[in-house]
Amino acid sequence: MKDLTHVDSAGKATMVDVTAKDETPRTAVAIGSIRMGRETLETIRANGLKKGDVQVVAKIAGIMGAKRTPDLIPLCHTIQLGAVDVQMSLDESLPGVRAKATVSTVAQTGVEMEALTAVSIALLTVYDMAKAIDRGMQIGEIELIDKRGGRNPGRKTPEGWTADS
Repeated sequence: MKDLTHVDSAGKATMVDVTAKDETPRTAVAIGSIRMGRETLETIRANGLKKGDVQVVAKIAGIMGAKRTPDLIPLCHTIQLGAVDVQMSLDESLPGVRAKATVSTVAQTGVEMEALTAVSIALLTVYDMAKAIDRGMQIGEIELIDKRGGRNPGRKTPEGWTADS
């Protein structure tokens, strides 16, 4: 098992020291989904919720979430983000909404947590906006699927992670 990066030699939580690392381009991609009733999905598609356009608001919330990640995750570094792209899509097969976040920077550490936070906040926003008509929604399948730059780049495949080529 690898050594835990956020635990010091005494077993106490600590922030990783990245001061000696070079600044390099880094990108992370995360995805997730929220399942809901078909009627709820159709209401979202028709922009029929009183709180507004779910996909637009969730996208903005996801971007804001990525920017606030160090305020939410205690041991995350504050990173100057170069780009945050959040995409929302309606999916009949769930039924529900899928979110995808791509976050990029040039920094001493990666942006995986920012991408995961963006997806999580976007999906929580969908839940908040639609909860008045569907309390049975389920958020899930949130995962990091790609990581570029840094020490361990790679993509997630059905078999597991592969090295970046």
